[in-house]
Amino acid sequence: MDLQAYNKTIIEEFRAHGGKVGGPFAGATLLLLTTTGAKTGLSRTNPLMYFGDNDRYLVAASYAGAPSNPPWFYNLITNPTVGVEIGNERFTARAEVLPEPERAVQFAKIASAYPTFAEYQRKTTRAIPIVALYRHG
Repeated sequence: MDLQAYNKTIIEEFRAHGGKVGGPFAGATLLLLTTTGAKTGLSRTNPLMYFGDNDRYLVAASYAGAPSNPPWFYNLITNPTVGVEIGNERFTARAEVLPEPERAVQFAKIASAYPTFAEYQRKTTRAIPIVALYRHG
């Protein structure tokens, strides 16, 4: 599967329908995360499931259980100021990787609510990072 083409389709549907998409993500809480490429400096946008947690949004760098973290994760490590789109709203946020043991606690909550994430964890030896997004201003 061409992941970039697949994501492009989801992004277009998200923007055309105020954050709503169909298919496997129908009913999911999705956001669009725009990072700045660590090597290229180019903007990269990825659709991700998010989980509200008080004044922040949490996203899991699951990469479907791949052995490495997704490229967007490395981008936000280098450039933690990111763009976020939820529904029709766009804002800037600061990305922060959760340290242990908070990462484990939040991952357990996410995997309990969405067992697919537990399956992703079983497929890989890395601990799937959880990233908190804090809205600027």
